[in-house]
Amino acid sequence: MSPTLPSALTFPNPVNDYAARSTAGLVIALAVVAIVVDHPVPYALLALGFLLRVMAGPRFSPFGQLSVRFIAPKIWRKTKLVPGPPKRFAQTIGLVFSGSALVLSLLGLGVAAQIVTGVLIVAASLEFVFGLCLGCVAFGFLQRRGIIPETVCEVCNDLSLRLAA
Repeated sequence: MSPTLPSALTFPNPVNDYAARSTAGLVIALAVVAIVVDHPVPYALLALGFLLRVMAGPRFSPFGQLSVRFIAPKIWRKTKLVPGPPKRFAQTIGLVFSGSALVLSLLGLGVAAQIVTGVLIVAASLEFVFGLCLGCVAFGFLQRRGIIPETVCEVCNDLSLRLAA
């Protein structure tokens, strides 16, 4: 029997792709600030945002809330529902990159932190501009290879379920 998480610590499924793209745009802005300032505080804010989104989607994330409540409905004015598990996986990868940048910055390795953050900006830019989620692509690759079990995201694996949703 697996323990259940409190409902406040669940990731939404499905996710509005336009809200995710909006969050990616906000991540780009903060990541650029982190690179320019090259101080641990903006790297920490970036990592904290990813941590909050991994834990509970947009629920506790200021960027997530701004995206879900304002940017997606008022600016994009579009909804495209996509499976949540690949987006959570992508947020986890973002956490690894932003957390690495934070650690590098704390160790005084500012250029290395800037490079790692630059890679994060490239990935977030692909999401924001083209709707191409590299973490989601990696999730699909790992699921097709059996590394991520099909049960984690049945809709991801079965096109007929995706079309029905």
